[in-house]
Amino acid sequence: MRKLYTFTITLFVSCIMGVLFAQTNESPADNSIPKKGFFESFSVSGDIQTNMLVAENDSAIGAVKGDKPFKSNSYLRLAVKNDYLETGIRGEYMKNPLPGFEANYAGAGIGNVYLRGRYKFLDATVGDFYEQFGNGLIFRTYEERNLGIDNSLRGGRIILKPVQGLTLKALGGSQRYYFKDRNNTVYGSDLEMNLDEWISALNKNDWKLSIGSSFVSKIEPDEIIMVSGTHALNLPKYVPAFSGRINLQKSGFVFSTEYAKKWNDPSFDSNYIYKDGSALLVSTSYSQRGMSFLLQAKRNENMSYRSVRSRSGISSFINHMPPFSMQHSYTLAAHYPYATQRMGEWAFQGEVRYNIKRRTTLGGRYGADIRASFSHIRGLFDEADYANQNARGTMGYKPAFFDMSKETYYQDFNIDLNKKVNNFFSFSLLYMNQIYNQKVVEGHGVNGDIVKSNVFAGEFKFNFNRKTNLRTELQYLTTKQDLGDWLYASAELSLFSRLMLGFSNTYNAGTTKIHYPMATAAYSYKSHRLQLGYGRTREGITCAGGVCRLVPASKGLNIAYNYNF
Repeated sequence: MRKLYTFTITLFVSCIMGVLFAQTNESPADNSIPKKGFFESFSVSGDIQTNMLVAENDSAIGAVKGDKPFKSNSYLRLAVKNDYLETGIRGEYMKNPLPGFEANYAGAGIGNVYLRGRYKFLDATVGDFYEQFGNGLIFRTYEERNLGIDNSLRGGRIILKPVQGLTLKALGGSQRYYFKDRNNTVYGSDLEMNLDEWISALNKNDWKLSIGSSFVSKIEPDEIIMVSGTHALNLPKYVPAFSGRINLQKSGFVFSTEYAKKWNDPSFDSNYIYKDGSALLVSTSYSQRGMSFLLQAKRNENMSYRSVRSRSGISSFINHMPPFSMQHSYTLAAHYPYATQRMGEWAFQGEVRYNIKRRTTLGGRYGADIRASFSHIRGLFDEADYANQNARGTMGYKPAFFDMSKETYYQDFNIDLNKKVNNFFSFSLLYMNQIYNQKVVEGHGVNGDIVKSNVFAGEFKFNFNRKTNLRTELQYLTTKQDLGDWLYASAELSLFSRLMLGFSNTYNAGTTKIHYPMATAAYSYKSHRLQLGYGRTREGITCAGGVCRLVPASKGLNIAYNYNF
């Protein structure tokens, strides 16, 4: 790993020095010479973010304050840059993190530091960075603080654009695992070509066509994984993956597809089977003024791809499987979120949007927007078939390409309406019908493995004047499974464009009959924002991008502060 890191630093410095030398030897008549030097006109920016909880015990909801009731996740970022150079650093403090984060998340230190240089066709970075190839099927590094995800690479990256329409990327480094040692190596490359910039016939007829290809591999030392008391697995040192993609666009029509393949990667997630992994994503959409639609399909099999094979949870993923379920903002509509099943699933999604024109019978004075979407997800095989196999050390279960399980993993049909009645009043309405396989997603079932629910939700806005408005929500979830029905109501009053006062209550009308009240107050001034909240938070699952974590129940004072400069 030290050799790779030294190589990337040397390569980065060599590229920057080459660019600087080239600049000093250019002709004075060359218009590309910057008016200001590489080390002039720097700007400084940054931000502070901290979320705190002063926890209390509450036996009614199972909330425990623990030995250290004060919990916090805090970040401080500082960046200095001009048109050609950029450097940044981020400090993090999570010695006693908020509830629900993985145990290894706790710690403090420098989470991100980097130096980046850009000039003409060259873009080079050394340090910590985030990147994505295509749709992320074989490589995506990103940060999602609400989930506790930061799988950045520490190493080097070079992006080259030698000619118009051609982009080359090469990178390598070790992946972050909280504040622990980085005992892994990941490297890869990506090529993307915009053919419409090379083929005049495409450009002339307003067609845009791009193709891309990616390669990624990880290097991991051997370890002892036993099949039986006397036999250990022969584990691969290198696990490569590749992908190819096409994107075609004309006016409002877009078609894209990507295929990815991963070589055998025995891991904890797959129960150490030797089967290759694969993923196929197909998407088509069309939009014009007042109307649009989207159709998507995805098949993935054995596509858990981590930098360390023995890890579980939400850390150390090299790749990302895009979710094919609607990401809802309503509290009860997001009560049963779906987590992508990397071992295998077929997923389908469709969406239609339509704008009802103004000054029509249905549209009224301001028109209205209607959106309907549908998601359906199944496994590649029945869980019982897989569980009955002694799969460790074998090729595992072998479904045919079009095989699907008998049971549904997730299904969601929803329709919503957004309508402005006048300058004073506007509203949104939602209906959702959902099927949620609790056993597959959460690993257990409560009052049945499959939760079937209906959700009704409404948001109502009242604009009293430019500085005062009121927003209210009413929601109802009904189901005969899990904990039964839920009710939710909230109100937020905004005053003087700076102060917000709010109150919400979530109530389980089914089994527990417990209320979860929460009072909040927030104040914004210039680049500062402070929010206080006191009350109960129910146990539940929070998700982003198909990745989820369990958040335990809590009670106490919540404090959030943000500052940007």
